[in-house]
Amino acid sequence: MLGVFSSSIMPPPEELVAAGNRTPSPKATAAKLVGRFLEANSSAVSVQIGDHVQLAYSHNDQSALKSRLFAVKDEIFCLFEGSLDNLGSLKQQYGLAKSANEVLLMIEAYKALRDRAPYPPNHVVGHLEGNFAFIVFDKSTSTLFVATDQYGKVPLYWGITADGYVAFADDADLLKGACGKSLASFPQGCYFSTSVGELRSYENPKNKITAVPANEEEIWGAKFMVEGSTVLTATK
Repeated sequence: MLGVFSSSIMPPPEELVAAGNRTPSPKATAAKLVGRFLEANSSAVSVQIGDHVQLAYSHNDQSALKSRLFAVKDEIFCLFEGSLDNLGSLKQQYGLAKSANEVLLMIEAYKALRDRAPYPPNHVVGHLEGNFAFIVFDKSTSTLFVATDQYGKVPLYWGITADGYVAFADDADLLKGACGKSLASFPQGCYFSTSVGELRSYENPKNKITAVPANEEEIWGAKFMVEGSTVLTATK
């Protein structure tokens, strides 16, 4: 899956900008990144949302436990990869039909977060049990909400393209060609919300997250670490 967002939606993270400046490397524009994804996945679906957001996904090479799902409801767009072990109880909690799947659940969970302020984001993500990574974009408020599970079972990476777009994908090699060293593994057990304005751990929401410069030989420009824990990396 792939999500690309202009700086008007999400300003490029300073840590990734710094990583790219430390070790300049070839990059590509957001349009070329999306084009490469579509060329590599003949059955891919791509959705353009206004002038500043593009989402794309494909079912190629997905496993039964890491299905890629997409849905839109009430101007809320969601890409979800993985599966939830407690989907049944969450559907009851959010008043969903038995036929609802993970991506529809995430839309309802996001709506609860948005409309029941001050409902904390870490509560929403902390109640999810299973393997997952998701990207939620609310067109009505231009809000982006991204998270991964605490074990990094579904990999997610983020980087900055040549024209300053922030890109999220489950394929590190795809982003490497467009983001160069302005690239990192999205830390497991964490979420980013433009309404909050920073990266946070949902298990330890008060702990600060810092970026550690990666070694020159690694594809990453930085690794993110939660204060009081080890460096967090997502498995490929």
